[in-house]
Amino acid sequence: MKFRRSFRHTIPCLILLAAAMAATACGRTDSGSKPGVSRPLKIAVIPKGTTHEFWKSIHAGALQAARELGVEIIWKGPQKEDDRAQQITVVEDVISRGVDGIVLAPLDDRALIRPVQDAMRDKIPVVIVDSGLQGKDYISFVATDNYQGGVLAGRRMGSLLGGQGRILVIRYQSGSASTTERERGFLETLEREFPGLTLLAKDQYAGPTTETAYQIAENLLSRFHDADGLFCPNESSTFGALRAVQEAGLAGKIRFVGFDSSPKLVQALADGDLDGLVLQNPVKMGYLGVRTIVQYLRGETIAQLIDTGVTLVTKDNMASAEAKSLLTPDLSILDR
Repeated sequence: MKFRRSFRHTIPCLILLAAAMAATACGRTDSGSKPGVSRPLKIAVIPKGTTHEFWKSIHAGALQAARELGVEIIWKGPQKEDDRAQQITVVEDVISRGVDGIVLAPLDDRALIRPVQDAMRDKIPVVIVDSGLQGKDYISFVATDNYQGGVLAGRRMGSLLGGQGRILVIRYQSGSASTTERERGFLETLEREFPGLTLLAKDQYAGPTTETAYQIAENLLSRFHDADGLFCPNESSTFGALRAVQEAGLAGKIRFVGFDSSPKLVQALADGDLDGLVLQNPVKMGYLGVRTIVQYLRGETIAQLIDTGVTLVTKDNMASAEAKSLLTPDLSILDR
């Protein structure tokens, strides 16, 4: 009888103990975690490259969102923006590490299709930022309206030349969806709105570095020394061509419209060596890329397409508060 009485008292205790152990094993869900997971969400942010100022701004925005939302980010990408194999390797690596989500700026709109499909198949959602990817195997696209950016550049060029003149276009590189759209917007705007402008070159590619862009621009300016205008669709091509223009003694003489920002490009704009910069908002892009994937992981509704805006900045408006925030974004978070 004593044994039976003791056993009856023991059963509730065992139940309570089992419940406590189960609660400990599951852990509490904090604000940055999946349901039933005690650790913070781990998000991989993979840029096209890691050296240009644009990607530093993307990184700053991603860090800001991560700290606000209490999640962890892994920042990793290829050093050069033409290293497709390395970017694919990075994506495969973070999949094998079991991250909760991926924010990716694909440097090739075809080559990254399969790695993204692999991630989605492994229940790792992917948000695409900056540059498009063919297909629909991702949850959201956060980017500039790149075609509209090209339109702004084309209208600026046409206005500067009064609708008459000879133009050089230095493209970026094949497979880059974002810059291809900028180039298309620029060329179609000239054709549609400024038929008096003549294209001297439109099929030359700057490549992934400022040095390759410099070499292409130097060759073109040597061949077409009487060109009236020059357009470049990203930071590295703009800076490489700027060096060539300055060394050829054409700064301030050839009308020059570029894309993106860096300290040297800002100075060139102030000096009149550049006549316009079409600016994205990479800090916002990095921020919304991380925020969107965290919202998705928490079960919130997200938009499939998020436009982060595009602005034309000239010497006349570069002192405005909006222009300053885009020309010289605050990147101090990278040092903290």
